[in-house]
Amino acid sequence: MTLAARKSTMIKAADVEPKWLLVDATDKIVGRLASEIAVRLMGKHRPTYTPHVVTGDCVIVVNAEKVHFTGNKWENKRYAWYTGYTRQRTISAGDRLERRPELILQEAVRRMLPKNKLANKMLANLKVYAGPDHPHQAQQAEKVDLGVTVAEKTKA
Repeated sequence: MTLAARKSTMIKAADVEPKWLLVDATDKIVGRLASEIAVRLMGKHRPTYTPHVVTGDCVIVVNAEKVHFTGNKWENKRYAWYTGYTRQRTISAGDRLERRPELILQEAVRRMLPKNKLANKMLANLKVYAGPDHPHQAQQAEKVDLGVTVAEKTKA
């Protein structure tokens, strides 16, 4: 094997052509959908993946209000944040779904991305909307089926 055959390619940021993907989150399980979205945002699905460059796609998620958790996570799962005062606020997943449903999926994806400065750039390529409408029609996003639905999970 020659040296050129073993050479790895390190792509530059200017050479990346991100695609726009449209994902419908209706009846999808949050964790399984979030892990596949995180892979697409990082660019690990491409053969030109480079760890120090954002090589991923832009992902638009619609119908985030219709996602599902398995088990009793709607009551038991808690989201916590620090207010700046001497206490920590928490909210259940069910209450979060009522108030800001797009944050459920956005937080799940954020926690699956690498813990470095590139994660913010990757997360900027994620657009999550509670309803079926989004303002990105000009990008002509390609519809992609990611994640596992609740019906598929119960069959397995």
